[in-house]
Amino acid sequence: AEYSGAARAVMKRALLDQLDTAVSFDLPPSLVEAEAKQIAHQLWHEENPEVEGHDHPEVEPTADHVELAERRVRLGLLLAELGQKAKVEITDAEMSQAIMAQARQYPGQERQFFEFVQQNQQMQQQLRAPLFEDKVVDHIVENASVSEKEINKDDLQKAVEALEDE
Repeated sequence: AEYSGAARAVMKRALLDQLDTAVSFDLPPSLVEAEAKQIAHQLWHEENPEVEGHDHPEVEPTADHVELAERRVRLGLLLAELGQKAKVEITDAEMSQAIMAQARQYPGQERQFFEFVQQNQQMQQQLRAPLFEDKVVDHIVENASVSEKEINKDDLQKAVEALEDE
């Protein structure tokens, strides 16, 4: 299961890289700006783990943050459009499964977490988005000409580490 998950992550990244280079269109500046700020803020917190909460100076996005934001927004809009055209939907069962998987991270509080998510639209969207993205990726792969390549464990590990380093 670990090898399968790692291989999927490498395949998904390669697919997204190809889509990113193949597609170009104007992006809404407000979406790019909001995403760049969010990326900068998240990375700042990763570099400053001792700071809890958001009582800190505003974090200004760099050119690298903006570039990454443009990629994320472009791919997000593209996958949303492809998913809509393919009529990709997240079933209630898939949502429940995702909620329960997250709830397991809070032993003894699973029911409270489940109820929290049921009453919180934003949290539902945070759980739905990656499910939708994965289903759209599956749809693309199913309809693409895909060639399988056998690699050894070490090469797979190196490919996964390269993903994590970026």
